[in-house]
Amino acid sequence: MFYNTKCDCGHQNPTGTTLCESCGNPLIDIDGRDILEMRYDGMARRSQKSNPSLLDKVWNFFSSVKIAVWIIFITTLASAVGTIFPQENTFLDMDPSQYYSENYGTLGNIYHALGFSHTFSSWWFITLLFMIGTSLVICSLDRVLPLYRALSKQQIRKHINFLTRQNVTLVTDLPAGTDEIAWTNKLGTLLRKKNYRVHTDGSALLAEKYRFSRWGPYINHIGLIIFLIGVLMRGIPGWHMDQYMGILEGETKPIPHTSYYIKNEKFTLTLYDEQDLPESIKAKGQIVPKTYETQAILYHCTANCGEGAEAPVLEEVHKDNIIVNHPLDYKGLQAYQFDYKATPLLISVKPTLSNPTTGETYGSFDLPMNNPKDSYQVGAYTLTLKGFFPEFGIEKGQPISKSNEPKAPAFIFSITGPGLAEKGEPYLYFPRQIDKETFSQDTINGAISQKLKISVGSMEGVQFANYTTYLNIRVDKAMPYIWVGSAIFMIGVIMGFYWQHRRIWIRIDEGKLTLGGHTNKNWFGLRNEVAAALNKNELDVLPKTLANGGNQG
Repeated sequence: MFYNTKCDCGHQNPTGTTLCESCGNPLIDIDGRDILEMRYDGMARRSQKSNPSLLDKVWNFFSSVKIAVWIIFITTLASAVGTIFPQENTFLDMDPSQYYSENYGTLGNIYHALGFSHTFSSWWFITLLFMIGTSLVICSLDRVLPLYRALSKQQIRKHINFLTRQNVTLVTDLPAGTDEIAWTNKLGTLLRKKNYRVHTDGSALLAEKYRFSRWGPYINHIGLIIFLIGVLMRGIPGWHMDQYMGILEGETKPIPHTSYYIKNEKFTLTLYDEQDLPESIKAKGQIVPKTYETQAILYHCTANCGEGAEAPVLEEVHKDNIIVNHPLDYKGLQAYQFDYKATPLLISVKPTLSNPTTGETYGSFDLPMNNPKDSYQVGAYTLTLKGFFPEFGIEKGQPISKSNEPKAPAFIFSITGPGLAEKGEPYLYFPRQIDKETFSQDTINGAISQKLKISVGSMEGVQFANYTTYLNIRVDKAMPYIWVGSAIFMIGVIMGFYWQHRRIWIRIDEGKLTLGGHTNKNWFGLRNEVAAALNKNELDVLPKTLANGGNQG
């Protein structure tokens, strides 16, 4: 609908303006009596263009509060669905499809197939966050610029129609013989005592206070935008990590996507004494952990950091004891104690190479269950590693490893040296005695078992891991931005919640006083302030009579 935007006062207003920028006279519904819509003081907004271009249509879409509410609702609903079952990144060493199928059945399969198992890192969820941010920016710009123009161009003398169609209004005659300018100045003095900023133009007055509170919602938007930028920055490689790692005692593991390695030097578990437990737990015979602690060492890899054959060169950079709520913290990388599991496994042995017939020993060597060397030199003999099976098994006549955990470790060496074939002879070695007997090590080795023997003579060279510690490794470089955004958001909330923008307009024409007042909330408080000031200025008025129509009070 097109209408003339030129006011009776002669001011030409932009298309879309509903209240004259100069005098406030309504440009539509001129003869109406309804209370005026004072949002943005009737200023034109870009989203109100009559012939929008494609860019304007995109602007109009994102400037719509209804659209913003729907996007936020959909995002909230998606977030809720994403928390129905655990996300993929919260469990270790499991195939996601198998996990959801075994634990949640058909519903779990559907949940995983639809991608809800990694909701918060999915492209569509990030797109929703981006749309919320875009909506916040455009909604703010579409409204804050007109509001700024309206508040920075306020005229003191307003049109009669503008004043009488405010929520707080009064039309009355001043006592005969009243000096209009002196009366106006005295009222201005009374309002200043109430913290109003007063501007006068002869017998016209504009008083306002707490204008800054109008910017509260837009400060909120700025805080939310910074918050969302922080969330989206987590997608930048190296800016965010939330990984779970299981590390055996004595084991050193690389931290994914970093140049750091972490070692579980020792894990300590302390249990509650039986006398400290309530009877209900005693009756069940439960073991209740009191504290569990990981003595951890953090290394920085300086060379051979890939998955090549050469061992990585590690430099110790930090050492700390990790307990619940007390993480290892180094340059933004944090390792939290998450869980533990009793896993009595071999870490390393120090076997001796000897002659089983004569008992002669040729030397010993350190043999770790994780990443063993390619070859070992023991006296005059060279042991070349041809195969390593952490959990040895046989399938269709071929050796296999059932898992990567050293539950039944087996090593196949090719040994060269005195009394052996020039190309070497194979030797199958099981560090655990039970595995030697189960898989008949000596029978498999055949003739070489009469010439050489690899065995551990004592427990001195045997290292066990009693526990596996589970750590939550976190890196979040975007967190400062999230905190700053949250702080700015709270400032905006306080600004908009605890203060109200109040304005009072007065004009006196030949002894007739016309008053209009507006606030964005707490009309009762504004009416009380206006009535108190008028009463002190020799004009008896009850607060309820200031309500437009006299029906508010």
